[in-house]
Amino acid sequence: MPIVNRIAGMQEELATLRRDLHAHPEILYEVHRTAGIVAARLEACGCDEVTAGIGRTGVVGVIRGRKSESGKAIGLRADMDALPIEEATGLPYASTSPGRMHACGHDGHTTMLLGAAKYLCETRNFDGTAVLIFQPAEEGGAGAKAMIVDGLMDRWGIQEVYGVHNHPGTPVGSFALRAGPLMAASDRIYITIEGKGGHAAKPHQCIDAVLVGAHVVTALQSVVARNIDPLESGVVSICMFHAGNAGNVIPGRADLTGTARSLVPHVRDLLEKRIVEVTEATAAMFGARAEAVYKRDYPVTRNHERQAAFAAAVAAEVCGRDNVDTAMVPVMGGEDFSFMLEARPGAFIFMGNGDSAGLHHPAYDFNDDAIPVGVSYWARLVEMAMPA
Repeated sequence: MPIVNRIAGMQEELATLRRDLHAHPEILYEVHRTAGIVAARLEACGCDEVTAGIGRTGVVGVIRGRKSESGKAIGLRADMDALPIEEATGLPYASTSPGRMHACGHDGHTTMLLGAAKYLCETRNFDGTAVLIFQPAEEGGAGAKAMIVDGLMDRWGIQEVYGVHNHPGTPVGSFALRAGPLMAASDRIYITIEGKGGHAAKPHQCIDAVLVGAHVVTALQSVVARNIDPLESGVVSICMFHAGNAGNVIPGRADLTGTARSLVPHVRDLLEKRIVEVTEATAAMFGARAEAVYKRDYPVTRNHERQAAFAAAVAAEVCGRDNVDTAMVPVMGGEDFSFMLEARPGAFIFMGNGDSAGLHHPAYDFNDDAIPVGVSYWARLVEMAMPA
């Protein structure tokens, strides 16, 4: 891989930073320590502007190239937040915050963009403006949307926007993406079932909310199996089921929470319609009442065709064309970079993290060997998008 010597020389410094961030994970918008480190490092490396507090705790750094004749402004985004997971890596730099962990590699994403900031401030070998976006609350808090609402795109005149995410199980030094839908819309399902509680020995006098809920969970699987075209993609998962407080009392209420995933609008519409219908009808069959609330959350992460081709070309510059998959199978996970791709043309790309545990797993760790690859990708993207 043609990693620039200057970038390769940052490896130890950046790995140390990444491990410090890993040891001090912060959740959602409460990324105050991380955002403070980001702002201080952007100032130290010579960014022309550093602005904190965008989208509550986001940070934006601006680097102007040697020339500004093109009038171009390209946004580069990294996420900063961790997850509410108890770490099980046993690493020397493991989380020092119980119940919190960088289990998705956002510590690595932040580090790579900070490395790119340092390199770009030193070289400035481009004609235009690089806008570095450090975002909070990707993990369920829609931090990207919050930054956009706070004026991110318009305030800095961003014309195109790009994102990177590590990908466990793919070799370091490889990239993957596709034009069009890359990641699924991620929606939330909230179900309340009202039955009639009573003694566990007298079920005939009750309307058992647990039984009703169990049938609802099973019936909802028919939405994907029997309502969606087998050649299209959809997911319905009920992940929380809360009912009752005693082993000998039939509960009169159950609360279920889950998620629905889709890649195209008409499947999303169908999921919403059928989840509500199936839930209410199944409960009524047992004499219970159910309310299903379908909350649309993250949109589909949809890469724009021209920008996806450009991102693939940049990745090929870094690691060779044979190491860039431009026809990646879509992923049913969600990503709030989707809001940025709705606001501006751009592309989201995956980069290899090697043979690590999967994302959101207690044993996951970002691979520090990938740092120079990510920094090089960001640096070349800016230089190729805005040649001096």
